[in-house]
Amino acid sequence: MSRLKGVAERDPRVGFRAERRDCGASVPQGLLKAARKSGQLNLSGRNLSEVPQCVWRINVDIPEEANQNLSFSSTERWWEQTDLTKLIISNNKLQSLTDDLRLLPALTVLDIHDNQLTSLPSAIRELENLQKLNVSHNKLQILPKEITNLRNLKGLYLQHNELTCIPEGFEQLFNLEDLDLSNNRLTTVPASFCSLSSLVRLNLSSNQLKSLPAEISGMKRLKHLDCNSNFLETVPPELANMESLELLYLRRNKLRFLPEFPSCRLLKELHVGENQIEMLGPEHLKHLNSILVLDLRDNKLKSVPDEITLLQSLERLDLSNNDISSLPCSLGKLHLKFLALEGNPLRTIRREIINKGTQEVLKYLRSKIKDDEPSQSDPVTETAMTLPSESRVNVHAIVTLKILDYSDKQTTLIPDEVFDAVKSNIVTSVNFSKNQLCEIPKRIVELKEMVSDVNLSFNRLSSISLDLCMLQKLTFLDLRNNFLNSLPEEMESLIRLQTINLSFNRFKILPEVLYHIPTLETILISNNQVGSVDPQKMKAMEKLITLDLQNNDLLQIPPELGNCVNLRLISSSGTLGLCCQASVLSLSRKEELPLSPSAPLTLALKGQPLGRTKPSESGKPELS
Repeated sequence: MSRLKGVAERDPRVGFRAERRDCGASVPQGLLKAARKSGQLNLSGRNLSEVPQCVWRINVDIPEEANQNLSFSSTERWWEQTDLTKLIISNNKLQSLTDDLRLLPALTVLDIHDNQLTSLPSAIRELENLQKLNVSHNKLQILPKEITNLRNLKGLYLQHNELTCIPEGFEQLFNLEDLDLSNNRLTTVPASFCSLSSLVRLNLSSNQLKSLPAEISGMKRLKHLDCNSNFLETVPPELANMESLELLYLRRNKLRFLPEFPSCRLLKELHVGENQIEMLGPEHLKHLNSILVLDLRDNKLKSVPDEITLLQSLERLDLSNNDISSLPCSLGKLHLKFLALEGNPLRTIRREIINKGTQEVLKYLRSKIKDDEPSQSDPVTETAMTLPSESRVNVHAIVTLKILDYSDKQTTLIPDEVFDAVKSNIVTSVNFSKNQLCEIPKRIVELKEMVSDVNLSFNRLSSISLDLCMLQKLTFLDLRNNFLNSLPEEMESLIRLQTINLSFNRFKILPEVLYHIPTLETILISNNQVGSVDPQKMKAMEKLITLDLQNNDLLQIPPELGNCVNLRLISSSGTLGLCCQASVLSLSRKEELPLSPSAPLTLALKGQPLGRTKPSESGKPELS
């Protein structure tokens, strides 16, 4: 017997134990006899409420057949039995395991899925040879710290339990290749956990994760990452550095934009359906050289860029249930096997063509490419102002209207040629709206002595650079429809700023710097998440006339706002709406309000979760 001596040191009676042990009808002696020869025992689906002792002691006690037969053939020498290496006791009714588990130190596979286990014994640390442990579909609420002693473990399956955390020292499982933690109650993933450098497959789906640690990029061999059905609003940029990643699942989360993957050259499948993604740009596509499957269903996409043709390996594209009204004809150049478009308000393709399937849609789009191509007889005029993006600077607008216009190009950066076109001309207005700018062009500072009007709306700005703060003559600034949640303190230097539009961003408070710009007359910050305003600081803004706060998260309106005698808070309809719990109390005035300092205060707070209102002695409503 290969390890009988080792076990005998713990049990001095081993080899002399001859008493009969009843295993019950659920474990036939023939099955145990076969297990001693093969090293494998399968007891799944036998309605067991506990593991019989004869199973734990299968390699310790003298087998039953030895008591009945004292003459052994060469094939029946019980002392030459094989150590049990594989034990399957799944689909039973086990509520616990005893410390007798230590009597099977040769185990390499332990499968106890689909039972009713609430814990694992500390003796599991002695299964040093264990390579696969399946405890899925049980009722585990916590893992014993001893599990981190299983240094040879390659597969660990813990899905469908009730785990709320991962034990410290988990990173010591450095040989782990496959880890399934799906369908638990995890709220965080510790950074140290990401030191599992041998991990190839990681399943974190159906938990309560709001973020992933940046250290996840340390999993250099990870090929399959499943984070479906969590509460992720963003993914760490470091995820883009995972060069081995091939399958990425991010469905059913709260993502508002698609991550970029500059280093994920091997990525074959990207599943980001059922999120809140609003834009798909060239920067999201240009690195996906190996992508085969792209799932974008059930998002808020309004368009598909021409750069979709960069995905030459793409076979399956799911765009269903978005807000797409037209498709680029260049999509017809792809060799798709499957294209899903249902649930979109498409106007450029007849429904009958869509109903005929993928190949008919691609055929139609290819025909449109031919229709749109210029004939050889059509001359192509090239000028010095032709830009690489095949768009032109409107020189006439620069010279006559003093406007530098490069809007609605869906570009990620403003070419140098745009600024070069200004030359010695005076420019007072800049319009870079409706692009995909992630940062403000640095060369805008060259216009600091002249520009007074800047429009950067409908871009992807998440921060404001200090270059913008140097535009000393700026009076109007449009930053609506971006991803801003704060403004830099340096904006206080904009001493001529009169109007700022911050609508449709991500502000949770009114930016502090706005209180310190005394020239402000108009603040538009509707459709954000602003929860409060400071009436004392606002009272000091003597020139402020208009403040639009509709569709924010205000819980109450400070009564002190009534002391801001210059302030008019107006909505798009010019009415007053106080949103109470079950009714809207309308006190709108039809006559035009004067713009004098004594003008009565008009509240425009439509869409606010305000507190209750009560009538005052004069019959007019007051906030309670």
